[in-house]
Amino acid sequence: MDPQLSSCKSWLRSLGLGACAAFSLIHAAQAGTPALSAKEPTVPVEAVSWKDHTISPVANPFFHEDAIIRSELRPVFVHHNIDDTFLGGGDAQLYALQIRYALTDRLAIIATQDGYFSINNDAIASPEGWMDLALGLKYALIDDEASQFILTPGFTFKIPTGDREVFQGRGGGEWDLFVAAQKGFGDFHLSGNLGVRLPNNSAENSTLVHYSLMADYYTCRWFIPFVAFNAYTVVDAGNNIALNTEGYDVINFGASGSQGVTQGTIAVGFRSRILKNVDFGFAYEKAIIEPVSLTDDRLTFDLSIRF
Repeated sequence: MDPQLSSCKSWLRSLGLGACAAFSLIHAAQAGTPALSAKEPTVPVEAVSWKDHTISPVANPFFHEDAIIRSELRPVFVHHNIDDTFLGGGDAQLYALQIRYALTDRLAIIATQDGYFSINNDAIASPEGWMDLALGLKYALIDDEASQFILTPGFTFKIPTGDREVFQGRGGGEWDLFVAAQKGFGDFHLSGNLGVRLPNNSAENSTLVHYSLMADYYTCRWFIPFVAFNAYTVVDAGNNIALNTEGYDVINFGASGSQGVTQGTIAVGFRSRILKNVDFGFAYEKAIIEPVSLTDDRLTFDLSIRF
């Protein structure tokens, strides 16, 4: 056989096989079946946690500590109206910055109180000054993702670094031992906190039990409404000042006539997730248990900036 003819036949055979292969690839692509698809890696779908739709408490930010472990900065502003029956009434403003840092997914350092406090009341000459500092830890003892439940004990210690003019910097410091819990039911959540405030000097400061409960519902990222109840009961009155009530959350008067007294508020408000990691919070809080004393009502605004 002619060598040139044999070479030509081989070349035509190769060309035909190549054309068949190309046609098969084009047909497979048009049919929606990519070549070698079995070798392509499968990208896992990221799991969504029930915690993604939960919110940090807005009302009572100093003692309703969140059960969920988060890293966040939380600037807080409170406008507080003093009841007219308490030294003629007036108002107060608080500017604070809370910090929480998750060391692990169960353990966090918390800085729950600091900032500047201004009281507008003629009877006490309208003082202003710095708040005490409160630092501590919290640990998620139970974190059951499937049951949407978390239980977190913790503590803070209030360092008496503040100004005595605004009823801070007294008593050798105060411990807060607490346990926080949260339970999810889809997009409806219940969260609570129970704790005891133990002063190092029980004559200058009172010993109180505090308890909080909040219900919230994630309607959408822009509107997450809640209702909350916060209360404080004096279990061992101090002997510092002759008052018959205590100062709720910010002030511990050490009031000698406050033994057994309970003071409480109801709060309504909402959070709005203005960015993926930033929640704006608003709460209106009203005293509902007599004697209301220091509190008539208050407005609280904050930002929960998670990182």
